[in-house]
Amino acid sequence: MKIDFNKNNDGLVPAIIQDASTKNVLMLGYMNNEAYQKTLDTKKVTFFSRSKQRLWTKGEESGNILNLVDINIDCDQDTLLITVNPVGPTCHKGSDTCWDHKNEQSYGFLSELETVIQNRRDNQNDEKSYVASLFRKGINKIAQKVGEEAVEVIIEAKDNNEELFLNESADLLFHYLILLQTKGYTLHDIVNTLKLRK
Repeated sequence: MKIDFNKNNDGLVPAIIQDASTKNVLMLGYMNNEAYQKTLDTKKVTFFSRSKQRLWTKGEESGNILNLVDINIDCDQDTLLITVNPVGPTCHKGSDTCWDHKNEQSYGFLSELETVIQNRRDNQNDEKSYVASLFRKGINKIAQKVGEEAVEVIIEAKDNNEELFLNESADLLFHYLILLQTKGYTLHDIVNTLKLRK
């Protein structure tokens, strides 16, 4: 890896810190060549502190270190993307990130859908909501719907109508997310279970 530490005439390059699991950006720091080498040697992310004018290993006082997973360089060879496993909060103010965001796993649209399902579960009196009606009917009805949708996916998988197969697959996933919440779980719990099997 050839890093251009001299591009900005200060010997520093930006280092974007990303959680290896959640993929959330945690902070931005700066490295000179010495900080980069120390990071490689210790496997703990070390920066060059512009305010202290010295090397600074993240967590050297708080214990909230950043364990190195990988380092990538951008196309101009002057910015680093460093993936880490953080220990504790990253921001010196005590938050998970320097943008005061929670460092939680997100599955994009599926996480948004889980939130909608949770809202319907919490507001089961909504007479117009199909999801709320399922929650009112209870786990037996919800489990039955998952079973029905699974059978429909199998049937469509054997045919050649891709649109029907995708629609039935979407129905299965949707009803499965409802079943998960009925049991008190989310996709995050399933992902953690899969990780344990890795």
